[in-house]
Amino acid sequence: LFSKPGADGTWNDVTASQFAADARAIAKGFIANGIEAGDRIALMAKTRYEWTLVDFAIWFAGCITVPIYETSSPSQVAWIVSDSGAKAVVVEAAAQEAVVRRAAHQEQLDSLDHVWQFDGGLDQLSEDGKNVDDQLLETRRAGASLEDVATIIYTSGTTGRPKGCELTHGNFVELAENAVAALPGAVYPGASTIMFLPLAHVFARFISVVNVAAGCRTGHTPDVKHLLEDLQSFKPNFILAVPRVFEKVYNSAMLKAEDGGKGKIFHAGVSVAVAYSKATQQGKVPLALNLKHKLFDALLYKKLRTAMGGNIRHAVSGGGPLGERLGHFFNGMGVTILEGYGLTETTAPISVNTLDRIKIGTVGKPLPGNAVRIAADGEILAKGICVMRGYRNRPELQDETFTDGWFHTGDIGELDADGFLKITGRKKEIIVTAGGKNVVPALLEDQIR
Repeated sequence: LFSKPGADGTWNDVTASQFAADARAIAKGFIANGIEAGDRIALMAKTRYEWTLVDFAIWFAGCITVPIYETSSPSQVAWIVSDSGAKAVVVEAAAQEAVVRRAAHQEQLDSLDHVWQFDGGLDQLSEDGKNVDDQLLETRRAGASLEDVATIIYTSGTTGRPKGCELTHGNFVELAENAVAALPGAVYPGASTIMFLPLAHVFARFISVVNVAAGCRTGHTPDVKHLLEDLQSFKPNFILAVPRVFEKVYNSAMLKAEDGGKGKIFHAGVSVAVAYSKATQQGKVPLALNLKHKLFDALLYKKLRTAMGGNIRHAVSGGGPLGERLGHFFNGMGVTILEGYGLTETTAPISVNTLDRIKIGTVGKPLPGNAVRIAADGEILAKGICVMRGYRNRPELQDETFTDGWFHTGDIGELDADGFLKITGRKKEIIVTAGGKNVVPALLEDQIR
């Protein structure tokens, strides 16, 4: 079910039964150390196998996970621990523990009782929990319903303190099952992906749950610097990434071609890939274009797919606009990027393109169980199984956040005749000119980016 990077580019596989046994052992350790059902446990580490292991262990213990970015400052840690009322923090290493200890000292965090490190601390937890009864653990694991909070994820926020989004087990379970049903050709039993985005972010976190629901094999790598080498050794079937990753793959390939005197071939191949993708989307590929595409597949596209591991045919992109030309290029070279849209408040995906319902340049249709509507001022409103319960300790924001059950995303967009959603800007970034015209700068900014 999982893989950890080993020495010399090898990967160490972990079976589902091993993972479950380790998660249970750590969960028993939490119980032995006085952690009660419903308590919050913060998790501060890079993307590693242990991150997901501890996340599930927290759920096995009937508790709530509070992710913290490993780069957070003491003041940020103090706010999240204090607002969530976290009773314990599990950290990656001594550097993160030092930040937590500093935060606890500066802000006198009364709720915090324990800090454990991955190395040594997880083994100690397993040892501490050896005498905890299996039935007690099962009672704790089964105690939470789909309506109960599974995690509190703090949004970065542009103004004021970060807000804690309370996401339920139902948000994850129902949305994961519907995502698996909607993406059968991309996410399926036996498929594999490599996780390199921060698990403290809702996008990677949701995919980690989807992979368990689908029976996919997940490799974890904490260092994006070695991503290309990791892709080549792990050979995933699909990846999830933000647009910047696809831009880097494109730019590095372009620079390598230009430095090797093959810039003209590369740019010609890009044009053919884009034209081929557009023609495919329209349902008719001219014979001449088809022949050119086959030629460039041998000259260029196959090499690029090999550089990405050789097995990738699909990728999921979120976290920002991909750009239509880049989407058509990757699609034309044999890697279909399924662009989606969502927020922390919506457990990641509200909508996503699927293999049988794709329109490049949009963020797809709402996933089953989700709904989208456009308000009179152009704001995107969302409803359904993806939407959070609310913000922790902020009941005054409920009326501002929801109208008749519809969540205000703060984004501006439009639905086309086929029901595909397109993002055109942020509500707060709209400029009203002296003449009263609404101008959305993001449309131009995205093209420049």
